[in-house]
Amino acid sequence: MLDRLANRFVALLMAPRALPVLFALFLVPRAVMIACAVTPSSDADWYYGHGAMLAHGLGYLNGRGMPTAFWPVGWPWLLSLGFRVLGVSIWTVGAINWLASALTAWLTLDLGRRLTGSELGGSELAGRIGLLALAVYPNSILYVPLALTETTYTALLMAGIWLMVARRDWAATGAAGLIFGIATLVKAQTLVIVPAILLIMLLREGQVWRRMPLVAARGMVVLLAAALVIGPWTLRNHRELGAWVTVSTNGGITLLTGNNDSARGGYTPDDPLVHRLDPLKDTDEVAYDAQARRLGTDWIKANPARFAALAPLKVWHLWGPDGEGQWAYETGSWAFRAAPHAFLAVRAANQVWYWLLLIAFAAAPWRIVALRHGEGRRVIDWWMVAYVVALFPTAIAVVFSGQSRFHYPAMPFVCLIAGWLVADWLSRRVRA
Repeated sequence: MLDRLANRFVALLMAPRALPVLFALFLVPRAVMIACAVTPSSDADWYYGHGAMLAHGLGYLNGRGMPTAFWPVGWPWLLSLGFRVLGVSIWTVGAINWLASALTAWLTLDLGRRLTGSELGGSELAGRIGLLALAVYPNSILYVPLALTETTYTALLMAGIWLMVARRDWAATGAAGLIFGIATLVKAQTLVIVPAILLIMLLREGQVWRRMPLVAARGMVVLLAAALVIGPWTLRNHRELGAWVTVSTNGGITLLTGNNDSARGGYTPDDPLVHRLDPLKDTDEVAYDAQARRLGTDWIKANPARFAALAPLKVWHLWGPDGEGQWAYETGSWAFRAAPHAFLAVRAANQVWYWLLLIAFAAAPWRIVALRHGEGRRVIDWWMVAYVVALFPTAIAVVFSGQSRFHYPAMPFVCLIAGWLVADWLSRRVRA
């Protein structure tokens, strides 16, 4: 009975018409959610307002009308491009994120084919199951109407990785650098992931010393192309703020709000140590950033045991809960007011689905390594990129603080690896 069900499921997924159905399953619910008309609040309100400010040619200013770099400019700038074409509205936000999610869908499918290799004799099945897993993931659906960075940033991150994994020509390498540059202007730590991808690129085929110059050259092209995007913004910051600020000035306060006497692993902006800096917040953000970084660093040096004890709590805050996309609907959408219990039920179902995906993601390496050893193949290969992407926000959280929305960009990679594990099991049932 189980074998017949496995055969039927594989046949359905591998049918020629299955791909259009999968993409419709992905895109239609996300388009429907745009109709919920979520009013931007908190971080989203700031991004939305400054995107409109840039669209109207008013510059990038703080609440006192002074030039700012406190928040990374990338997402407001991308919003401003959409606003100039389609007008300033929440519908434009939804359209931008919907297009980004469509790109994420295709990249999930294709990276699912490529990153999982050919252990199954055909990675198309793994790619399709990974796409299906992400298509029905509620938190991913809920984010599309929100004026937050996550949906579009995920598409940018995946596009840069895809160009490095799937293409070997120099034009693609340069394009990857340009995309990583834009992604860095959205989230300042993005370029940290590039050396890890280059290391996998170097080690996956052997002959390390012979291939090292070529891989190093590719890395230089990526970084130089990224610098072409980031450099003008850095020069603007030096001109307007009188200091060399590469992307943003919020790194110090991010460090301090995760490392203080009130810290419990999450974001703690109400600690007295944080409030001590309030007079500087709107008057001199460069000094504010420097002072916050100094206070945060001093606290870590003075409390090394406490800092170490916070690490697992930060990781839990990052990876434990999920479904935070619902929060914006609670205060900003007619849909939540019309059906609050439905949203709560979806949140509960989402948490179960999310944990199942994480369990599969954690279990998959054991199977992948065993298969590769059995086939006499190198263990180090592109599949490790998925775990690098997951390790990236984890390492940042350990230093700063854990917030569940920061694992959002890793979820397509979690889904494609979970898809591989399910495809591996189904293939064994089919062969049986």
